[in-house]
Amino acid sequence: MNGLLVVDDEEGVRRAVQKALGKESYEIFLAPNGSEAIAIVKEHSAEITICISDFKMPGLDGLQTLAAIGNINPDITRIMLTGYATLEGAIAATNEGIDGFLTKPFDNVELRAKVRECFVRKRLKQFVSMQVLQELQTNPGHLTPRKQAATLLFIDIRGFTALTEKHDPQEWALFLSDNYFGPLGEIVFQNNGTLDKHIGDGIMAIYGAPIAAHDDALRAVRSAVEMRAKMQEINAHYEPDFRLPIAIGVHSGEVVVGMFGSARKREYTALGHTVNVAARLEQMAASNQILISSQTYELVRPRVEVARLEPIMVKGLTEPLQVYNVLCMT
Repeated sequence: MNGLLVVDDEEGVRRAVQKALGKESYEIFLAPNGSEAIAIVKEHSAEITICISDFKMPGLDGLQTLAAIGNINPDITRIMLTGYATLEGAIAATNEGIDGFLTKPFDNVELRAKVRECFVRKRLKQFVSMQVLQELQTNPGHLTPRKQAATLLFIDIRGFTALTEKHDPQEWALFLSDNYFGPLGEIVFQNNGTLDKHIGDGIMAIYGAPIAAHDDALRAVRSAVEMRAKMQEINAHYEPDFRLPIAIGVHSGEVVVGMFGSARKREYTALGHTVNVAARLEQMAASNQILISSQTYELVRPRVEVARLEPIMVKGLTEPLQVYNVLCMT
């Protein structure tokens, strides 16, 4: 899935964009008008990742074309190409969810950089730190599915269902956003982790993908310790019915990472047994407890104080897994 669709009523412009992006390993599709572009997307929805459309065209204009393409597959990165940029047009395009703008005449280097930037930002701006995002803009290949060593962190609220039943749904949603998802997500970003997903009241974060570093495991454990401290600080300001007791599990190993999903919804995530073990550790952890595996402990041993616990059996492993309760950073 690496297709790029160019929509412009001028053949010279279509060919110029095709030539400029020819070295970027895209499969190029060309359309002279909006109607043909929409037909191409309907036929190749799962293959096309980016669409660049001229704004001023006979028949459907660029905004109408990109809006229709977004309705077919909202995951496609949509970029407006125009020599007639106006404030009104920019506002309309922004309201329609257009991901970026290019102006004619364009420089080939600028065009390639802008396409990469829009593509990466659309997919990653909600779940990676700005530092990681900037690195990915220079090398979007990090998003290609591959095997990689990483550290996984899972966090969950204990007794969440009982807490939910005591509160108004709308007020509870706002409370969780301000006092749980928001502050803990910021801790992930501050430690250059990837905020993979929210699973109900759970949070999954990856350290070491899409960008790997020598201290991935350490940053994961540091995040866990900071999360626990942050929730203790927040809980101190509320009555028991509003306190959020959390449990955390951390495990390191090989995963398969990349963009996965359907044509309608794709996301960057990690798959594999390492993910399952990290989730299992979180499920076993008590309130305010951080459990890490021996694999993670060996990577952070000099920097954390732990209590050794009894080994546990984990589905998929033939031998018991040694686990540790993290007390503090040293």
